[in-house]
Amino acid sequence: MNKLFPREEYLEKIERCLDKEIIVVLTGQRRVGKSCTLRMLRDRKSADPNNNIIFIDKEKREFDMLKTYAELNDHIEQHLQSDKNNYVLIDEIQDIAEFERTLRHYRTEPGVELIVTGSNAKMLSGELTTIIGGRYKEIHIQPLCYEEFLQFHDLTDSDEALTLFIQYGGLPGLRKIGLDESEVRAYQSDILNTVLLKDVIMRNNIRNAVFMENLVRFLGDNIGKIISAGSIAKYMKSQGMSVTATTVLEYTKYLCEAFIINRVSRYDIHGKHLFDSLDKFYFEDHGLRNAIVGGSREGDIEKIIENIVYQHLVRKGYNVTVGMLQAGEIDFVCNAPGGSRCYIQVAFIVADEKTREREFGNLHAIPDNYPKYVVSLTPMLLHSDDNGITHLHLREFLKRDKF
Repeated sequence: MNKLFPREEYLEKIERCLDKEIIVVLTGQRRVGKSCTLRMLRDRKSADPNNNIIFIDKEKREFDMLKTYAELNDHIEQHLQSDKNNYVLIDEIQDIAEFERTLRHYRTEPGVELIVTGSNAKMLSGELTTIIGGRYKEIHIQPLCYEEFLQFHDLTDSDEALTLFIQYGGLPGLRKIGLDESEVRAYQSDILNTVLLKDVIMRNNIRNAVFMENLVRFLGDNIGKIISAGSIAKYMKSQGMSVTATTVLEYTKYLCEAFIINRVSRYDIHGKHLFDSLDKFYFEDHGLRNAIVGGSREGDIEKIIENIVYQHLVRKGYNVTVGMLQAGEIDFVCNAPGGSRCYIQVAFIVADEKTREREFGNLHAIPDNYPKYVVSLTPMLLHSDDNGITHLHLREFLKRDKF
């Protein structure tokens, strides 16, 4: 059960950045696998006697003494070997004050490669960008996708396996925990509390921790809905909590920086511009979201499917926005780096004409020839076409790389 499964997608991305004087920064929510990816890289590089590995894990007590960039510099200098290729691997580097100065110093040192991890997006703004400029590559590590979930839990692709994925999400640590519901929820709750405390409340000196916890629950219950900071503030007031829209914006920003949630903007398909004030929110790990709201998925299955579809699209490199038409909403407008685009609607089950008209009708109203899809859990569905719109079962959708 302690076997490490290589996540080759991320290891290959790291390899492509080496030997180019580029700092590799692995980002993502805590417990999504950044540390394991770093250890896998360490183990592979250690196999070559020409390599020297300097591995620093800030979550381990033995590295508590490294609190500042000067102490970090001293530690690296003591372990560098000039006659070898030096790989400096630092886990949770944001816990070291002014770490940016160390990265700037060693980035151009001959024979030194820098690969670090961080659990807060703020580390990529401010000083890191100012001091280093564009000389770093962010590789965002997400929770397990469906196919990795099958591999980690020794499952075969089936409706039953998909149900487990929908319910429990993709945190890699669940392999050790197992898929017993009480054990899973206890583990996920512990992770959420750690992330909120370390990466949100303490890092941003938040005083109103109760509101932050209520905000997380509100967003968990409203994933996939278009909401504004004002509407959240109004709801909280109805619950006896007086907060401003400005505070809501600040706190949602902190949650995004800790990779707990993702903010998705709206895109006017006809006018071809982004709206600023109203957004949708999706969780980085839908299993963590399920632990927050509790209960079974019977009442919110469509929300979870939408969250899963969003994360799969991001994983495949799409820039995702919410599409707005005069006649209604398109769940996702997906732009690929090469300039291609597709549109996706998400439904639970398309079982009657009214549902079909709602899901397919808005797509038919888009006046271009980019690919269009409906993704659902409609049973007995392998592949179907509705006047150019492809209807995919969620299981089939999650096996695709391009759309």
